[in-house]
Amino acid sequence: MAAKSPPDSTPRRPVSSVSARKIKDNAADWHNLMMKWERLNDNGFTTANKIVNMRISEQFQDNKLEIACDNSATEPEKPTPKYNEELDNCCAELLETLKQMTKIQMKMEKLTSTTKAICDLETFHHGAGNCKAPFFHTWPTSYFYEVCLKLSEMYKKELQLKQTIVQDIAHSADQDLMMVYLSSWLYQPYIDNSSMLLLEAMLLETGHRQC
Repeated sequence: MAAKSPPDSTPRRPVSSVSARKIKDNAADWHNLMMKWERLNDNGFTTANKIVNMRISEQFQDNKLEIACDNSATEPEKPTPKYNEELDNCCAELLETLKQMTKIQMKMEKLTSTTKAICDLETFHHGAGNCKAPFFHTWPTSYFYEVCLKLSEMYKKELQLKQTIVQDIAHSADQDLMMVYLSSWLYQPYIDNSSMLLLEAMLLETGHRQC
């Protein structure tokens, strides 16, 4: 008579419990990433502002030199542009800030993919037409994915804008355009006011915030 194998003593958590824990962790991760993004945005604006001020100062000096040359009787040789180490360092600093923001946006996309996978798992276990009790208070699992996707798309578009700004801000000769770049970096037009409302609602739903 074959001996029975001993029962597995390790308790197994139900899939719904694991999924709820993962969604709650994801909500906390969203909060941390968005706060890190805001700090980097502030740092990037400070750096971009220095770049613009240096570029405007250079243009002012160049204009003064051109006027002096025009008023001179002789035709002097045009001086070669001086290497601006401070400007170069600021550009490198802004590029590093962009790299850090890129990493954050990639993590946001990963959180969105994870939430989509949880939705697919719920559909597999319960069927697309079956109504399942929410993990927390009122949100169905699919709404967590909708919120994550909406936030992820906002930050993806904003990152693309910041890539353009980093590429052009130190090379533009148009002061008005440089000021537009600065304003766009600071106010982040693709991240609308609903982003913080969505985040706070998700934190409230998952129990990270109390009513």
